[in-house]
Amino acid sequence: MLMLGKPGCHLCDDARAIVTEVLADYPAVTFEEQSILDDAGLLDEYAEEIPVVLIDGRVHTIWRVDPARLRKALG
Repeated sequence: MLMLGKPGCHLCDDARAIVTEVLADYPAVTFEEQSILDDAGLLDEYAEEIPVVLIDGRVHTIWRVDPARLRKALG
């Protein structure tokens, strides 16, 4: 699982907290974060949509993470 965000993003902080809580039940799932500021392509694509959570390289959600929906996706 990958979360795209940037420093100072309060929605990213909220998403990180939810993802961390959910992943406590899925120890085999790895979680990484990447700042869109480090990649011009990501910045162009996602500047107005962060945070973006990707599962297996596909966008799962943008802006707000729904814990129930995330659990279902990780099922």
